[in-house]
Amino acid sequence: MPFTSSNPTSPMATDSSIASSTPSGSAGLDAETLRSQLGDIAANAGIRRWDLGAACSSDTSVQVDRGEAKQLKGAQRSSITIRVWNDDGLVGITSTSDLSPSGLARALAGARDASAFGNPDDTPAFSPLATAPLASLDQPIHEPAGILQLLDTLKDAERQLLARHSAIGTVPYNGLAERTSERIYLNSDGACRQQRLSTASLYLYARAEEAGRKPRSAGAVRLAYGAGDLDVAGCIDEAAERTISHLDYAPIETGRYTCVFSPEAFLDLIGAFSGLFNARAVLDGVSLSNRESLGEQLAVPFLSIHDNGLHPGNVGASAFDGEGTPTQRLALIEGGVLRNFLHSEATARAFGVAPTGHAGLGAKVSVGADWLEIGATTGSSGGQAGLNRFQADQAIVWIDSLSALHAGVKASQGSFSLPFDGWLVRGGEARSIEAATVAGDIRQVLKAIIGFEGEAKITPDGLCPLVWVEGLSITGEA
Repeated sequence: MPFTSSNPTSPMATDSSIASSTPSGSAGLDAETLRSQLGDIAANAGIRRWDLGAACSSDTSVQVDRGEAKQLKGAQRSSITIRVWNDDGLVGITSTSDLSPSGLARALAGARDASAFGNPDDTPAFSPLATAPLASLDQPIHEPAGILQLLDTLKDAERQLLARHSAIGTVPYNGLAERTSERIYLNSDGACRQQRLSTASLYLYARAEEAGRKPRSAGAVRLAYGAGDLDVAGCIDEAAERTISHLDYAPIETGRYTCVFSPEAFLDLIGAFSGLFNARAVLDGVSLSNRESLGEQLAVPFLSIHDNGLHPGNVGASAFDGEGTPTQRLALIEGGVLRNFLHSEATARAFGVAPTGHAGLGAKVSVGADWLEIGATTGSSGGQAGLNRFQADQAIVWIDSLSALHAGVKASQGSFSLPFDGWLVRGGEARSIEAATVAGDIRQVLKAIIGFEGEAKITPDGLCPLVWVEGLSITGEA
């Protein structure tokens, strides 16, 4: 499978002839040796212009069910994509998992043959920044804890979560995983990128049920560079508190409410409409934005949204994208104004700007956001000051998490209608909402933000505070 996003995670088998000394669990690729081998093979085949994107990982994960192992899994994943340009400038692409000299020769030959069928109207080129300096990332490499230790840790976490409340009967969705991985980008113009990384993740999703009442569920996620660094206790606490808080639920009347989005929910909503900022979507005519949209007032004047894959809170950050372009912090909305689009080399060339480091790798290159920072524009008032949902004069709908984003969002139209979990806050008291949907238009949402509550929170998808939005349509269960 080739790279299909700006932060690829699917990865690659190795050949002993290019192995190097690396931390335990790493696939041990040597980018310089691989580039030299590929260059020699390409030269012998008469291929002058080529590039390669590759990733490899070793993954270990466990799941449990009421104190017993439910699934123990280990996997080595691989992905290698090779592109070749022919003398007419057309591009052919092939995928492989064989890095032996013969495997590379076959892949290059296949891409060369495929180039005869390349699309002359869409011809990617090398990123002009593929050899530019990269930012230094502080990403410690951890030795794998091992599957048995992962199993013991998850069993104990499940046991503690089940003990938090008599109504919590199961933790149906849970998992503890660790990964060591490498990414490489090479091209015939001398680009040679390599990054090694270790990550770990924990998720706990509890289910509670009381007699005569509907089951209620909630969960929590934690990420770290190693399993030993995971905030297991914090994950248990959050999953328990959120699940228990939904036990005392009640229906909500249909109407328009001021809503307070949790950081996770608002990031999910913005992510669902990230085509607003995506130059590929603009060129393909499937974005709410167009070429002339830059400089337009898209949101309230105190809102800023940046894409910053380099943020220290972004566990798993990539120093470069699928084309070798360095990752950077990019202002998407600043002062409510649309400032930039996310670009690959091809879209940047079409717009006459520099690539932004958000590309995948392919014959038609994809573009995607990395990690969003949402908050008040520097120097602005930040909207209404002192917002507190528990001190509001009117009833507030506190939206904790959104569901069915794949079905309830019409990204090219701007509209959404999404089920959510949350609470109705009235008179300082929060009561879980039995079942409801929130509906609106993303363009109206961005212009109906009242302000922010509390400090911005680091989540797996970005950085965001609680976001207040007025006048959203809430439909309760009939």
